[in-house]
Amino acid sequence: MADPKGFLKYTRELPKARKPKERIKDYKEIYEEFGAKKTVQQAARCMDCGVPFCHNGCPLGNIIPEFNDAVYEEDWRLAYEILSSTNNFPEFTGRICPAPCEAACVLGINQPPVAIEHIEKSIAEMAYEKGFVRPQPPTMRTGKKVAVVGSGPAGLAAAAQLNKAGHLVTVFERNDRIGGLLRYGIPDFKLEKWVVERRVAVMEAEGVRFRTNANVGENVDPKQLLEDFDALLLCGGSTIPRDLNIPGRELDGVHFAMKFLEQNNRRVAGEPIPEEEALLATGKHVLVIGGGDTGADCVGTSNRHKAKSVTQIELLTKPPVDRDPYSWPNWPMILRTSSSHDEGCDRHWAILTKEFIGDKNGQLKAVKLVDIEWAKDAKTGRYAFKEVEGTEREIPCQLALLAIGFLHPQFEGMLQKLGVEVDDRGNVRDDNYQTSIEKIFAAGDMRRGQSLVVWAIAEGREAARRVDEYLMGSSMLEARDDSMMMVRE
Repeated sequence: MADPKGFLKYTRELPKARKPKERIKDYKEIYEEFGAKKTVQQAARCMDCGVPFCHNGCPLGNIIPEFNDAVYEEDWRLAYEILSSTNNFPEFTGRICPAPCEAACVLGINQPPVAIEHIEKSIAEMAYEKGFVRPQPPTMRTGKKVAVVGSGPAGLAAAAQLNKAGHLVTVFERNDRIGGLLRYGIPDFKLEKWVVERRVAVMEAEGVRFRTNANVGENVDPKQLLEDFDALLLCGGSTIPRDLNIPGRELDGVHFAMKFLEQNNRRVAGEPIPEEEALLATGKHVLVIGGGDTGADCVGTSNRHKAKSVTQIELLTKPPVDRDPYSWPNWPMILRTSSSHDEGCDRHWAILTKEFIGDKNGQLKAVKLVDIEWAKDAKTGRYAFKEVEGTEREIPCQLALLAIGFLHPQFEGMLQKLGVEVDDRGNVRDDNYQTSIEKIFAAGDMRRGQSLVVWAIAEGREAARRVDEYLMGSSMLEARDDSMMMVRE
């Protein structure tokens, strides 16, 4: 145990954010520098529990007490070795993970939990600074070739692991740059893209091959991939957004959130956006429909566009501010306020969107909303809502962004041409990551449905191990320990 009294001596402390009025002027990450000594103090708060529930909370099974102890001892090399043994990309998860490990922290029962996410990011950045992160090509090659479709977190993690096993890995990405969701779905103020490029450069130096503008099913024949490669791993993500089919949906000014975010990421990267295609919130009343992370990203981006106003609504009721103590160590349903909300946003819950209203030119000008009440049906036991009489009203709106989740992967193109089976939800059906076709495997959101980046990395790692076993009969790649409790000696 690093410091037996650390959790008594120090309280939880995180890097301070730049002032909202300043940071909305740019797309840089919002947090200020946080000294290494302070990070060491945060690591000292870890109680080195006999049963570290944080392990179970983390989809990757990160060995958290051990790397906290190494940070406390200021042995940054050891800390990185421990962290990277379970997580290929701690520089990503240390920035954008909601930290389910912290929700499961034993200290979090009656105190603020250990700042695990910040410590993880600090370890990763110190490792780059000190040169611990360097290309490590495999010493031997198996001669087996694997094609990975999709360069999001699942695809990148799988590629890194398969390359580590000695296979020749080629990643196919339909966009013109590598990164998938990391590149095009997450704003730069949460994850600057040099962070992604830095890791991709390491992977290239290790022997992973990347092919961009390679849309499998369109300009790349998936059947040819089956002939040219010994295995095919599909990591294309859940890309079909949930729509809101109400009157006025066809109006100019109603858009999917991901289209808005992707275009802005391209704009920040210096790509030219044709004026007639530009989606800008500048000078507009913006309504973000959906209360999750994607909606919050739309809020932060709209504020940086200098929107006239930003309103975010959610269909469900407002969650409680404080955690139900009986929810530990599970992920709690509580009110979460992101940095984007701090920059300016009018938030509302239990609101139903009834109609988009346009002007004579087909341009969105207002949205009709109504309050709702949720109640459990006595017969079915399910919750349902009803409209609150007398609450229907219109609010001015020139840009409405639909951030209400994703349904399933795209069927047209690759999946149809390969002929893999899908389940009732529309995701790729699998048996331990192997699809209905022997040589084809699937991982990430394409297999499990819309989820977190940390889950995508975990999926990529597990699928890589499964592919390795298929090709070689056994695998030396690390496996995730799924036991509910991991008691350490």
